[in-house]
Amino acid sequence: MSTVAVFILVLASIIAIIILTSTLKLNAFVSLFLVSVFLAFTTLPSGTIVASIKEGFGNTMASIGLLIIFGAMIGVILDRTGATLSIAAYILSRTGEKNSPWALGITGFITGLPIFCDSGFIVLSGLAKSFSARSGMPLPFMAAVLATSLYSVHCLIPPHPGALAAAGIINANIGNLILAGILFAIPGALAAGFWARMMVRGKNYSPSVYSEHASGGDKKDFPPVFLSFLPVVLPLLLITIKALINLFDTEGLGLAARIFRYPGEPVFALAAGAFSGLLLMRNREISSVNEVFSEAIAKAGPILIVTAAGGMFGMVITQTGIGESMGRLLAGTNAGLLVPFLIAVVMKTAQGSSTVAIITAASFVLPMMNMLGLDSEWGRLLAMLSMGAGSMIVSHANDSYFWVVSNFSGIDVNTALRVYSSSTIVMGVVIFVLIWISSFILI
Repeated sequence: MSTVAVFILVLASIIAIIILTSTLKLNAFVSLFLVSVFLAFTTLPSGTIVASIKEGFGNTMASIGLLIIFGAMIGVILDRTGATLSIAAYILSRTGEKNSPWALGITGFITGLPIFCDSGFIVLSGLAKSFSARSGMPLPFMAAVLATSLYSVHCLIPPHPGALAAAGIINANIGNLILAGILFAIPGALAAGFWARMMVRGKNYSPSVYSEHASGGDKKDFPPVFLSFLPVVLPLLLITIKALINLFDTEGLGLAARIFRYPGEPVFALAAGAFSGLLLMRNREISSVNEVFSEAIAKAGPILIVTAAGGMFGMVITQTGIGESMGRLLAGTNAGLLVPFLIAVVMKTAQGSSTVAIITAASFVLPMMNMLGLDSEWGRLLAMLSMGAGSMIVSHANDSYFWVVSNFSGIDVNTALRVYSSSTIVMGVVIFVLIWISSFILI
């Protein structure tokens, strides 16, 4: 089958998912499964269809399944005990309710430096809801601010796997990449926040509401602030410590690396956060604890299924080879920084994974660095950042993070596409434009 035909089928599949989930209101899992099967049967060799569908679903479940379960446990505990309200009250007392979106954005930005955006959003999604409820601002706006602030650093800065691997491929200086990535990520996240605010203006989007478990009561009834922060801060701290240690001890042979080898793994770190949250419960009888765990698992189930289905769809698209074909087409355009940026955009939009997009773009661009005028220290650094910006565009139905954001926020697909997905486009474009302007000075 020709590349053009495959491209049309992939594009039609993406549009079909959007129509099925947002216009026809068909269940997201059913929509993703039906479209994935259709795309697989029309584009893949018959011997690979079943394997691709199962691999995409299973790999996604394996990579973030436990994270979602333990993250849901943290969220339920914080919600039932009123800890999210305690945290929100504390932060808002320092920033003021009018500044709550930017306080949430700063929290997400800092949190996202060491950990995956999926993990960060899972842990902090309850905080976004509390901020929305207390400030009266639309929940889609608050969710988009949190999601894009986490996403901005995930796509640009080591030790995130895509940026780290791509930097190694094109031999970019990791230290400079971290510093420059932070500098470019800040205006990108700000632009996404302003765009999200514009997208909800004039629309009938409601703020979050207090849950039945933590909807009322005076501040004196809230749990202590320290204990409220503990389930959130503990996993982030463990993961951050391990990430910093690994930057200096890449082989993991030192004492500190061995000590934090397992506690710093996201799965164990989130588990530690979940169990530390039990300190917030006034009734710690086994029946009450089991009730919390059961509610969390029930809440995580649909999210797990939909997220894994998004991974299934992304795997089928990857197996079609359309990303590689379009990447090769763009690689022959000889347009400087625009080439790595556009290759990453095409790869990201086509198959959903920012990590795959940036690594693939780096592999394509490496032999062309001299021809593109990027074979210098600053050239490699800006090429790396351009690929990171491209890997943000666009987070939509084939990206597992899109489903984490929409499901953990409790916002529908159409709203998530309008507010969050469009914000990722703005963020990536703004960051690339700033990189392109900087190239006139640095290269």
